Amino acid sequence: MISVQNVSLRYGKRVLFDDVNIKFTAGNCYGVIGANGAGKSTFLKILSGDIEPQTGSVVITPGERLSVLNQNQFAYDEFPVLQTVIMGNKRLYDIMQEKDALYAKTDFTDADGERAANLEGEFAEMNGWDAESDAASLLSGLGIKEDLHYSQMADLNGSEKVRVLLAQALFGNPDILLLDEPTNNLDIESSIWLENYLANFKNTVIVVSHDRHFLDQVCTQIVDIDFAKVRLFTGNYSFWYESSQLALKQRQDQNKRTEDKRKELEEFIRRFSANASKSKQATSRAKLLEKLTLDDIAPSSRKYPYINFKPEREPGDQILNVENLTYTSEDGTRLFTNLSFSMRKGDKIFLFSEDGLAVTALFDILAGERKADSGEFKWGVTITPSYFPNDTGRDKYFQNDLNLVDWLRQFSAEKDESFIRGFLGRMLFSGEESLKKSTVLSGGEKVRCMLSKVMLSGANLLLLDEPTNHLDLESITALNNGLIDFKGPVLFTSHDHQFGETIANRVIEIAPKAHLDKLMTYDEYLTDERIKEQREDLHK
Repeated sequence: MISVQNVSLRYGKRVLFDDVNIKFTAGNCYGVIGANGAGKSTFLKILSGDIEPQTGSVVITPGERLSVLNQNQFAYDEFPVLQTVIMGNKRLYDIMQEKDALYAKTDFTDADGERAANLEGEFAEMNGWDAESDAASLLSGLGIKEDLHYSQMADLNGSEKVRVLLAQALFGNPDILLLDEPTNNLDIESSIWLENYLANFKNTVIVVSHDRHFLDQVCTQIVDIDFAKVRLFTGNYSFWYESSQLALKQRQDQNKRTEDKRKELEEFIRRFSANASKSKQATSRAKLLEKLTLDDIAPSSRKYPYINFKPEREPGDQILNVENLTYTSEDGTRLFTNLSFSMRKGDKIFLFSEDGLAVTALFDILAGERKADSGEFKWGVTITPSYFPNDTGRDKYFQNDLNLVDWLRQFSAEKDESFIRGFLGRMLFSGEESLKKSTVLSGGEKVRCMLSKVMLSGANLLLLDEPTNHLDLESITALNNGLIDFKGPVLFTSHDHQFGETIANRVIEIAPKAHLDKLMTYDEYLTDERIKEQREDLHK
């Protein structure tokens, strides 16, 4: 168990946490949520001992081992991959190093022999003989192929390093596991593997994530950082979100009788308790929900941007026709070959690939920003597309020194300042924030600006390359709902599982030599046994 006792932390006049008291117990997975800047990662650093609070303490049950996902990709560059994973259990690794040093001595003494015997006993108790196979199993589950297990960490790319560090955190069955954004840089299969691993983990997990599907799959409780307080709520993220929205709605409804509100909340809890059986954490979560009282549900102070895409004209029947597009990157890597598909009027297509560069290349080609090696595409005459590029592509929009009012005015037919300020306000740039220079924006602020540009375009088709990157949960939810409501066709990609599942009615997976195109939801695509076989053939 890990407990937080009377912990407070402030920076100058800004209070992050005030008098926090929480106990984290074995068998539960706690999802830490909060608006950007609320202090989620800081809270995990307090738990790990990397940051000292001004008041209070963090207490861990004696003898329990705490493991943390390391955020420094370069920390182990001088070590082999498999060894890096085993280093996640420091005591076991130290025993292995000391044993090897003893056996390598030329003047091996009786005292050395006694010491080695003691180490061998402790090594066996810690399942040391299985260490390499256990580490290899974790690496394989996270998508690190066997031929990389004995490579140097320095030879791996950034995505591979993150996966190795995640395997390191998981290694050795720690008693307490702290994970900050563990699904970053994971592909679909690795994310699903991690969900299953954590859902079956018997000890304590505390995780920060912007992936709502991941939080729903693994969490039994939500830790909400809000109002400079850290509060514990039973259930997964969806339960917290829906219950907080209901509580906020009821607080705003002054005319509704208290008894009516109570019945509404009780019915909500009953409905969600019944649905909890569909999740991997079903049993423990359902039991916790049954014990809820109405005082356990509270509104949130979170603000959600207003995202609403309104096309200026309805698209006709001819949307987009792609024929035999082939593209090779500058380094000679073939990204796709003879890619062909036609979009229909109601299509919302989720595009993805093992190599994200393939999807970005396709979007750039369709947006006219690069040329294919061969093949062609044609937009319908009624189609007015708007392109939301990924991180690299959008940076060129923020090279000037304009304030946000003038920046957004460039893309608006309505130039009046009050209109522009009102639009920015709905996207959470209120007051003085609307006068910030576009060159100093954070990643999330840039995304909200680009979404504003897309909304003002009046486009009737949207091309969206990783629009959820850098957004907090509130903005992701608002964007998700806005795209569900949008009536026009959409081509998009995202690492947010729920985003893909709730928006798309069609899935296209791109590989270097071929592609799969299925008219179904994202979850259906991932779980259909026949398609699993086709996907295996696709990637051979």
